[in-house]
Amino acid sequence: MRVLGLLARVLVILWVVSTLVFLMLHLVPGDPVAVMLGESATAADQAALRHHLGLDQPLWQQYLHYLGGLLHGDMGQSLFLQRPVADLIAARFPYTAELALLALAVAVLLAFPLGIWAAVRAGRWPDQLAMTLSLIGVSIPNFWLGPMLILLFSLWLGWLPVSGADAPWAWVLPAVTLGTALAAILTRMLRASLLEVLHEEYVRTALAKGASPRRVVLRHALFNALLPVVTVLGLQLGTLLGGAVITEVVFDWPGLGQLLVESIQRRDYPVVQGVILVIATAYVVVNAFTDWLYGWLDPRVRRP
Repeated sequence: MRVLGLLARVLVILWVVSTLVFLMLHLVPGDPVAVMLGESATAADQAALRHHLGLDQPLWQQYLHYLGGLLHGDMGQSLFLQRPVADLIAARFPYTAELALLALAVAVLLAFPLGIWAAVRAGRWPDQLAMTLSLIGVSIPNFWLGPMLILLFSLWLGWLPVSGADAPWAWVLPAVTLGTALAAILTRMLRASLLEVLHEEYVRTALAKGASPRRVVLRHALFNALLPVVTVLGLQLGTLLGGAVITEVVFDWPGLGQLLVESIQRRDYPVVQGVILVIATAYVVVNAFTDWLYGWLDPRVRRP
């Protein structure tokens, strides 16, 4: 029953998202036919292309056709590229997933040492340094950090490629750009959670029995402090999948974010709808997995 209830909620969420995206795209100013044919096209040519693409139908009819295609697993065809939307997304999604996972890895590698260090040295200079770095990380926007990293490591030092995904180590700069803010959030979350756990009775008991502070922190306290951190990780991974648009544009990364921006500029409705639907699906699936993982880590929150 729980699985069926979760599946029903997922389907409702995806239906609401797809409906809102469809309506917003068709209500905002802009004509894909004018973008495709240019300003010099005649009214007859525009009318013929609009009829060929089905854009001359009433909005409710286009909506029913769109939902019918989704129910059959068909996202439609790109108005501009004349290719199936599913093929375009399948070609770009691995790049976005790779970038999101690499950014998550960068965030974890930065946040865990800093968070543990800050909690163990609470109130001392390591704690203040870690919190200052995390505050800076949260405050710096991606659209500024990305170009600064390009200037430093690509143009001045020449260590890393400027853009693209084909060159060796091309993932480093976009992953660092995307993972910095997440690392700052995780650092503060881990520090707060670990500080709370370190004052529990079982931690004091383990220390009184002669266990080393390092072993107590890493093998006992850290595991129990991971519950809120796992929640944040799940939420942020879903956010990374959909929030990498600016980073992908800055670094010319061939993922879903760049495809989304290009499609919005072209008023390519089916591609925009398909990309947002895939991102929403990934976000919902990741959060459902996080909910299951939370219950696995803490049996007290498991539902019957």
